[in-house]
Amino acid sequence: MIFITPRISVDEAELTENFVRSSGAGGQNVNKVSTAVELRFSIFENLTIPYDVKMRLIKLAGRRVTQEGVLVLFVQTHRTQDMNRKAARERFVELLQKAAAPPPPPRIATKPTYGAKQRRLVGKSIRATVKSNRQRPQDEDD
Repeated sequence: MIFITPRISVDEAELTENFVRSSGAGGQNVNKVSTAVELRFSIFENLTIPYDVKMRLIKLAGRRVTQEGVLVLFVQTHRTQDMNRKAARERFVELLQKAAAPPPPPRIATKPTYGAKQRRLVGKSIRATVKSNRQRPQDEDD
């Protein structure tokens, strides 16, 4: 079992790992050894994760979730299969923990204080006088 929060845990049998060759430079190690890990987790087949957490997980994961609701994590940062496997599981747990955290409360709209309104108006009037002083002087000889 992989423990995400005290209430949420995922059975390791629900995770599918495929090992493929990494891309990029690396010489013989990249060309011969399948070190990259593709971790798959079917979100909707899991029964221990609450529905709202599943929806937040899909939103957080973005393009890493397929049309069928399968989360796919591809890790190729390390040279060894074991390190990539650990990194994939750490990313999986981190993503689920973020999804399990409740969303922040909505912002409560407040009105500006009387003093803030007065300071704003004073600032506007000062700016207006500065701009009016930039104009050409009016001819008073008419």
